[in-house]
Amino acid sequence: MIRFENVTKVFGTRKVLDDVSYEIEKGEIFTIVGPSGTGKSVSLKHMIRLLTPTSGRVWVGDDCVSEATGRDLSRIRSRFGYLFQSGALLAWMDVYDNIALPLREKTRMTEGEIERRVMDALEKVGLEKDGAKFPSDLSGGMQKRAGLARAIVTEPEIVLYDEPTSGLDPVTSRRIDELIADLAGRLGITSVVVTHDLHSALSISSRIAMLGGGKVLSIQPPADFIHSEIPQARAFLDAQYITRRGAWETTTGA
Repeated sequence: MIRFENVTKVFGTRKVLDDVSYEIEKGEIFTIVGPSGTGKSVSLKHMIRLLTPTSGRVWVGDDCVSEATGRDLSRIRSRFGYLFQSGALLAWMDVYDNIALPLREKTRMTEGEIERRVMDALEKVGLEKDGAKFPSDLSGGMQKRAGLARAIVTEPEIVLYDEPTSGLDPVTSRRIDELIADLAGRLGITSVVVTHDLHSALSISSRIAMLGGGKVLSIQPPADFIHSEIPQARAFLDAQYITRRGAWETTTGA
């Protein structure tokens, strides 16, 4: 579905991605984890050509998105929805109009057709009664759900999630996880998730890719990842108290 072929990305003198190759299968929830600055969000941006590789190629199906331009690029991008880390809702529009925006800008749908599509998207994320509210009226979790409704309103094949649980409390984070998994299951969406939240990654992923030093260090299903012997993966697991007693518990005698 999405394939990276020997992708390298350099910013100035800094190599963020270094000869990266992997393939994301249709319908899976593929999660990318790793320390800050290791190319996770950069990878997402290559999938829709917000960034272009310094070398190598990125494929979406049979289309080489890293070389596409004009109408071809627009057609490829139309296959995607994107949930930004902040939600990226427009403050001067209510929730309904935020979600309707891509349909109004990119399609010739009538307002009646748009209304049906928007209300369906709102229902899928549990915000069917909140369309008249403005972003400032919503909690952080509701803003993420509204952003997700906007991402799926165009009925994309693929949704990219950039830190979907960032800044949310644990209970709300798990609700977002459930929503991602539910949409993938119900709609057959291919999902690519960038996150620091290993609780999220382990609960929803088909496979987890660990990035470090610009390289893909491993790609494993959650059951294998949790037992990984890769130092970077062990550090992530230990820091989030997933596999063993952490330093705080040890020093306090809890």
